[in-house]
Amino acid sequence: MIEVNITPDMMAKAHQMSLEMGTLRNSISKGAGNMIGFLGELIYNSVVEGDHTNTFDYDLILDTGETVDVKSKKTSVKPLPHYDCTVAGLNTKQDCDHYGFTRIRNDMSVGWVLGHIPKKSFYEKAKLWKAGEEDPSNGYTTRTDCYSLAISELKPLN
Repeated sequence: MIEVNITPDMMAKAHQMSLEMGTLRNSISKGAGNMIGFLGELIYNSVVEGDHTNTFDYDLILDTGETVDVKSKKTSVKPLPHYDCTVAGLNTKQDCDHYGFTRIRNDMSVGWVLGHIPKKSFYEKAKLWKAGEEDPSNGYTTRTDCYSLAISELKPLN
């Protein structure tokens, strides 16, 4: 896990991107998560130094030509290895090579690049949670179908 301080430039860029995007159809948070999502993309890219493209299918193109879709969550604490990384069931058709995962502190001062996993491996290892199911490990009830995998199952970034 790599801790990244969020700079004023990152905040300004994420804010502008969020305004340009607006609210996406089927957004779980009705657009409120855009800043978290864009900050996640920016901190992830600050580590991998790819081409930030921000398409529906992926967010980054690496020097190898592989694509990464970055998934982010907000948090009040530093993430622990047993915390989940999640992909909404609506996003399973995205055409990317890898998923990259981040967590952003609620005050948006710092974020963590948690790691990555090839898309195919993610779905082979992840647990499917149906909408309305409660995860007994944390008491969270899913609002929509989603796939979850522990941070400890990700490959770290070098």
